[in-house]
Amino acid sequence: MERQHARLIDAMIAYDRGDARRIQHFIKVHDLAATIACLENVDEETVFILETAAILHDIGIHISEQKYGTGTGKYQELEGPPEAEKLMLATGGYTPEQIERVKFLIGHHHTYTDIDGMDYQILVEADFLVNLYEDGENPERARQVRKRLFRTETGIRMLDAMFGL
Repeated sequence: MERQHARLIDAMIAYDRGDARRIQHFIKVHDLAATIACLENVDEETVFILETAAILHDIGIHISEQKYGTGTGKYQELEGPPEAEKLMLATGGYTPEQIERVKFLIGHHHTYTDIDGMDYQILVEADFLVNLYEDGENPERARQVRKRLFRTETGIRMLDAMFGL
């Protein structure tokens, strides 16, 4: 693991202090995203952005719950990017271009149309792999998501293995 991501994980754990469920969630999404990207031979810069976005993808939940009484995807996408930018700037080591792409990914990670780029595709797949399990979804729901959203060979293979498809 890159030291940059270790520092960001540490900062995100502090940010989500007292919310073990959400901390465990982003760690799992990060690990699956990094694994899929590695096995799909994604370039180093895209992997760096993807891993950063995976760590921060749900950063907008707490603010959404406070402001709107719910942490639904729409509000996460709205509130997450500014919070992510603050944490990336506080952690340091990110270029303006990297920050903008990460903010874009966080601002769209619950939007499943017009997926542009492997970082976006893999983030969606990794988040679904974790959410399907955490939400106790059945194999039929996994099949529907597989058909509609999964595109990488690795993500499909993992989904099939996890849900016995």
